[in-house]
Amino acid sequence: MKEAPANAAPLPIGAAQRVNGSIADYAALTKPRLNLLVVATSAAGYYLGGPPHPDPVAMTQAVAGTALVAGGAAVLNQLYERDTDALMRRTRLRPLPDGRVSPADARTFGLALSAAGLLLLALRANWLSALLALATLVVYLGVYTPMKRRTPLSTLVGAVPGALPALIGWTASHGSVAVGGAALFAIVFLWQIPHFMAIAWLYRDDYGKAGFPMLPVIDPQGRRAARQAVIYAAALLPVSLVPTLAGVAGVVYFAAALALSLALLALAVRFAAARSERAARALFFGSIVYLPLVWIVMILDRSVRL
Repeated sequence: MKEAPANAAPLPIGAAQRVNGSIADYAALTKPRLNLLVVATSAAGYYLGGPPHPDPVAMTQAVAGTALVAGGAAVLNQLYERDTDALMRRTRLRPLPDGRVSPADARTFGLALSAAGLLLLALRANWLSALLALATLVVYLGVYTPMKRRTPLSTLVGAVPGALPALIGWTASHGSVAVGGAALFAIVFLWQIPHFMAIAWLYRDDYGKAGFPMLPVIDPQGRRAARQAVIYAAALLPVSLVPTLAGVAGVVYFAAALALSLALLALAVRFAAARSERAARALFFGSIVYLPLVWIVMILDRSVRL
């Protein structure tokens, strides 16, 4: 390695901090915590839809492509919502409303991530998974994001791209949707509604300030949000059992899914009865625990049976 000249000026501390901060800001634009869920969901879908011993390289490429598309969608979503993000306490310090990343740079970054992800899926997985990823972008950015400012129905529309990563992973290994893939999609779709109703209740003041007509904003008593949480948690109960009926998982998963879904439904009913911060927080944390446990048990059950 060539040594730097003895008289070379060191990089100013401020400049080094700005470089690190810029990298951290671009990473934050991809919503890494949310993207971690996308990675886990698409990986689970790939494993469950494929042969007993999937190719780890092919699996990594499919999951990476899905994650790139999800990251690009997150960046472009924040670009569109930077004005409303500036009005909300929990989002006002994001890189775009805080001015740490310019809109032009964010647009280029988001488009580059999305294009790279679509290309990776098309070339290294299959066209069906790439088309589903493209559908995720179109629905999330072209339908859901504009709807958020107009109607509470946006929550249901937004649950579609939120559930597609499971199906993208499944189709990348299976080659078609099939009953199993549809079941994985339905589980994630239905799970999102009680999860998001809890979030919307906890942050209803923020959403109100930003002008988002979420159910807890237009119905401050929370009856409609609570009813949605219960209805979709109840619908999730039988749907969560379909993987066993479709041969994707066995009786161990069936018993675990039944217990977990009943627990989530109980939390949703408790939220509907109390409509309190405590009940909403319990539903929120319960929903966070629910989905990873469902994936883990389903994967372990399939692994043991194979």
